[in-house]
Amino acid sequence: MRERIHDKFASCFGEGGVCYAAAGRINLIGEHTDYNGGYVFPGAIDKGIVAELKPNGTDKVRLFSIDYDAESIFGLEEKDKPAEPWACYVFGVCREIIKRGGKVAGFDAVFAGDVPLGAGLSSSAALESCFAFALNDMFNAGGIDKFELARIGQSTEHNYCGVKCGIMDQFASCFGSKGQLIRLNCKTLEYQYFPFNPEGYRLVLLDTCVKHTLADSAYNKRRESCERAAAVIRENHPEVEFLSDCKRVWLDEVRGRISEEDFIRAEYVIGEVQRVLDVCDALERGDYETVGEMMYQTHFGLSRLYEVSCPELDFLARLARKMDVTGSRVMGGGFGGCTINLVKDELYDAFVKTASEKYLAEFGHALKVYDVVISDGARKL
Repeated sequence: MRERIHDKFASCFGEGGVCYAAAGRINLIGEHTDYNGGYVFPGAIDKGIVAELKPNGTDKVRLFSIDYDAESIFGLEEKDKPAEPWACYVFGVCREIIKRGGKVAGFDAVFAGDVPLGAGLSSSAALESCFAFALNDMFNAGGIDKFELARIGQSTEHNYCGVKCGIMDQFASCFGSKGQLIRLNCKTLEYQYFPFNPEGYRLVLLDTCVKHTLADSAYNKRRESCERAAAVIRENHPEVEFLSDCKRVWLDEVRGRISEEDFIRAEYVIGEVQRVLDVCDALERGDYETVGEMMYQTHFGLSRLYEVSCPELDFLARLARKMDVTGSRVMGGGFGGCTINLVKDELYDAFVKTASEKYLAEFGHALKVYDVVISDGARKL
């Protein structure tokens, strides 16, 4: 990919460019905990965005996307927002750096990626983090710290792309480290690295290629359920800001005062916060069997309590369990997308083959398979 980018850059803009990269991400465990002030447990992966850039001495950005086979040219003032949606991510990063007092001047760039689009691996965060890191290195001598680079990506989504996302995706893309997952406290932004070197196991994503249209409204309803439950618990325990602050017995105390739906949503979240901690402890022991069991418990909770799964995801998780796959669960917001699977090496070929065949027979369309390895985040190549 890097060679293709360099060749295109040379033909469009000449020599002298510098290459940068940033990664997509997986989240091993910790779903729907971010807006509840809990932990997430992401890692950067070996799929992402690579870009070649150089200053051009003008006040314009000349941008070429190999994946879209398209060019965008725009200025750096607010009124210059490009018409191309894909270019708005880069424009937003430029504007957010400038709004923070950083410097951005005109530059030329060519970029491409190998993050599967629509698979829940955060291709947009990889794009934002790649250009935030590159422009910081090129024009600000690296003076903006990684936390702020992640916030620049998040603010780009909020202000220029219409997505009110949390910070997990950009954080993982900026802070990712080969062979390590990151436990991020979404309330305090404290973080800690944990080793992830599963010798004898592989991580594989099975993409259902399903996206349910109810996801946005359902997401909002679940968030409201969690906020209602936390508010009632707070009457007894004023220190509770988010559900992540709650003990399970505190939820039991208010069972008669909240709806059954709100109760089971909160039950899932409180359990999931603890599962993240249990997985971290297991990884420090090298206990991948416990990691896998926690993944199955998360899938059960997301399917039965939080109700954000779908038949396709449940089918794949049940099949994984039947085939003695170590761990499997829906990854991401739900209603479609991928399962993430922790598979022993000796089971891998049979699992992928059987899952592909049975899924096609059951649902009439093929799934996609993505192997992932935990890798470094944003960097200069």
